[in-house]
Amino acid sequence: MRSADHEFEITVDGVTVPVVPGQSVGAALYGAGIRSWRRTRREGRPRGLFCGIGVCFDCLVTVNGVPSLRACLTEARPGDRITTEENDR
Repeated sequence: MRSADHEFEITVDGVTVPVVPGQSVGAALYGAGIRSWRRTRREGRPRGLFCGIGVCFDCLVTVNGVPSLRACLTEARPGDRITTEENDR
């Protein structure tokens, strides 16, 4: 693990979230206490990280305007702007 000196921030729905270099967007969200960020179409059940390896599509987010990226596979970069489906509700 790298030292905390190298941490940076991303913005998730307008809120600043700390990130450790090498973390995925999903790991950063989870580390910040954000457990769900979208809902199922029919029943509105909360979704976030499920498999954590890119097999399912429960963790979709928009990163810097690019929609439908899997948060578990997308490495967070300094200054990233993340928009979640939850923000649209």
